[in-house]
Amino acid sequence: MIEFNSIEELKKRTTPALIAKLNELKAKNYNLISIDDIWNFLIKNKWQKAIDLTLYDIINDIMNVNEEELEEYGIRRSEQNDKS
Repeated sequence: MIEFNSIEELKKRTTPALIAKLNELKAKNYNLISIDDIWNFLIKNKWQKAIDLTLYDIINDIMNVNEEELEEYGIRRSEQNDKS
């Protein structure tokens, strides 16, 4: 089993999948979403209570994230940034 010493190390390892998903989303005109949005959305909504996630599970979640929910998350984040 692959282990990571930090969240940053894990994010770096999954960056190719995050980039691929971002490119897929941009091709579908989901333009308000960033790599950080994908990552933070999954941390808060999918992985927060998960136990013993494997790298396969994480990559699978990235590639199959619910696009509509992710778009709503991106819109909320954008609105919050506009208020700041």
